Formats: sequence, C-alpha cells, structure tokens
Amino acid sequence: MRGAAFVLMLALSGVPALAEPLNLTLPAGAIQAAQTSSPAASYALAVGPWKGDAVDTIGLEGARSDTAWRLRANQNTTLQLLAALREQLVDAGYTLLYECDTDACGGFDFRYALDLLPEPAMHVDLGDFRYLAARKGDEYVAITVSRSSESGFVEITNLSVQDVTPLLSDNPLAIPQQSAPLPGSAAAPSASAFAAQMESQGSVALDDLDFASGEVTLGTQEVASLKALAEYLAAHPDARVVLVGHTDAVGSLSANIALSKRRAEAARAKIITDFGTNPAQITAEGAGYLAPRASNLTKAGREKNRRVEAVLTSTQS
Repeated sequence: MRGAAFVLMLALSGVPALAEPLNLTLPAGAIQAAQTSSPAASYALAVGPWKGDAVDTIGLEGARSDTAWRLRANQNTTLQLLAALREQLVDAGYTLLYECDTDACGGFDFRYALDLLPEPAMHVDLGDFRYLAARKGDEYVAITVSRSSESGFVEITNLSVQDVTPLLSDNPLAIPQQSAPLPGSAAAPSASAFAAQMESQGSVALDDLDFASGEVTLGTQEVASLKALAEYLAAHPDARVVLVGHTDAVGSLSANIALSKRRAEAARAKIITDFGTNPAQITAEGAGYLAPRASNLTKAGREKNRRVEAVLTSTQS
C-alpha cells in the first residue's frame, strides 16, 4: 500500500451519517496512536490566531471524532505534511477557513487553546507546528501537525454538525419518565406517596439501585425503593409493572439495550427473592440510552442516566 487511509466515518443508530465520508491518505508508515469519538459533543473550532486573551472560534455541536497519527522516521517538514492533507481536502470540495504556522498562530497560547489528544499520542513542538481548519457543508475538519527530532505527528478532528437533541424511540418504554425523590432519602415519599406517584405519573425511578458503568449486579443489601414497590404490588394484586433499565451513552445502542435489560432483570430477581413479589406482576425490559434525563457529556449526567424505572402498565389481570 502506498499510504495509510484514514476514514472519518460515524455509524450510529439513529444518528445521520456523514454526507460523504472523508478519506485522507497519510504518508506510508503512519501509525494510529489514539482515537476518541462522541455522538454528541460541543467543539470550538479555531478560525483565527490568538489575540489578546482568546482565539477566534466557531461553536459547533454534533458528532465528533479525533484521531492522532505518528509518522516514525518521517523527515518531511510540517509544511510538507500539512500541504499534502490540505490538497486532499481541497480536492474533496472543502473550503479552507483558516491556516497558520507557529508564531503566526499565536505560539504557546494558540496551541494550548486547541483541544488536542494528550501526549504521547499527539506531540506538539511549540516551536514548529501548523494548523488548518476547513468546511464542507455541515462537515468541519481541523488538522494540527508537528514533529519531534525523529517523527511527524498529525491530529485530525472531524465534526459533523447535527441535532444533538436526545433521540426518542417510538417504543413507549423509551419515553423519559419524571421521577420523585428517592425512597429512603431524606425527602422520600411514604408508602402512600409512592403509590400515589405510581398511579398519577405512571412510573417511579428506583434511584437507589446503584449500577456502575457496564455493571449489572446488585448487592445483598435491602433496597428501599424495591421494598416500597413490593408493598405496592402486594396491596394491588391486579397491578402489572415493567421494570425498564436505562444506561448512559457509552457504547453502541444494541449493547446498551441488552445491558439495560439485564439490569432490569437483576432488579426483578431481587424483588422476587427479597420480598416474595409475585413474578406474574413484574417483567423487565431495556431502553438503552434512548431516554436520558441528564447530559451524557458529563460524569454526573451519565451516573443519573444509569437507572431502573418501575412503569405501571396495568391494574387489571
């Protein structure tokens, strides 16, 4: 092969694909050092030099991908490295928004205003780097190149502007539910309040079920929300409830739907084992990450999204 083909493609269920996948061919021997991606991210694209205390930027939101490459024993200058990529962008129909070289960019301040992958994946010599930003429709690209004494370094950031409003499935189980304070918390509702919320709102979030990211197991300790739900079901033998598991947005949709269902099944098994709930009254399903109640862009938000909700489906047998 004459070169390493870098394909910036995002295939996410329910998320529009890039109109035309961007293919940039790097010099032979290029090794991918790191890659990150997010289906919904905010990104400040630098389109001007460092001035005073800031860089001119364009605020973008959408699907973002960052890939860093190392070119070992490549003695091309930073200009030669960038020029080849720039030519490919122009040939692909991209419009150059901004391009600069080290001091003209703003040196140290400009470099640290860029959101780049960390060392050692992406090395930037503060005395020798170049930057380029380009656009084609809703597709934006930022390229940073630099070098060490023996190798070249390239980082390519691609952002496809998209609506980042959380997607909702036509499955009613994936509709976000309002939730009351946690049973067992300082402001926990009484048993009658739990029943009132279940019947007035149709659901209760069982927030004291604690799942770490990617985990499905529950401990042996008593869970106050499951106890309250068990009492409700015992008092209403005609009631039918679906436990719906929800996840954060780390991983694919199919994997998260499977994970969320396993969490719901773990909660179902626990309420049956610990409180003798009639198995016929309670089932388990999974909605994956389709019904977030907080942003998946923060750790706190992802923790809030990992939950199980009890959804009242019927009071008739």
